[in-house]
Amino acid sequence: MSEIFDGYERQYCELSTNLARRCSATAILSGEEKKQKLAELKSGLDEAQSLIQRMELEARSLGNSQKAVFLAKLREYKSDLTSLKKDVQKCATTDALAAREELLEAGLGDLSTSTDQRGRLLYATDKMNRSGERIKESKRTLLETEDLGVSILQDLHDQRQRLLHTRDTLYGVDDNVGKSRKILNSMARRINQNKWIMGGLISFLIAAILLVAYFKWVSK
Repeated sequence: MSEIFDGYERQYCELSTNLARRCSATAILSGEEKKQKLAELKSGLDEAQSLIQRMELEARSLGNSQKAVFLAKLREYKSDLTSLKKDVQKCATTDALAAREELLEAGLGDLSTSTDQRGRLLYATDKMNRSGERIKESKRTLLETEDLGVSILQDLHDQRQRLLHTRDTLYGVDDNVGKSRKILNSMARRINQNKWIMGGLISFLIAAILLVAYFKWVSK
């Protein structure tokens, strides 16, 4: 929930209740005193209108999920403000004596009706607040789930990087093994060549020895 909106909301509810009470008291007055009270009421209405405008600006700056809840509240407050304006207008155009008679006839009826209306308004406000809390809790859970998902993706990315590094290392080892195999094959060929050369030399020496021995035997 928006703390700024909640602050404006509390101010409006207090101001609305105060204006309704003062309007009832002003209706039985007359003369300059009544004019002064009416001026104060109109000033209060302007302040209430300003609070509603601030609440509306704050509500429209929020996300869609919260905006719907706050705009629903604003409709209730705008309806309440319209009712207050009508009461003040009626108070300004009603004769003081007629107002006294009306209040005497109505007794506590009007007060009871006003109390019931504000009771319903407070009940609706409380219900919307509870809905807003549930939305806030759902949003908090969603953010926690999103953070967990990001953490898991980061872990998977790190594991993938390690696997790629291991694969590159294995490729390097495989290349080194291939080079070593070529060197060993080359050395084996040279060893075989040396064997043939040594065998040829030994055969030549044996043949030379046998030839020399033959000539010595023939010469005897």
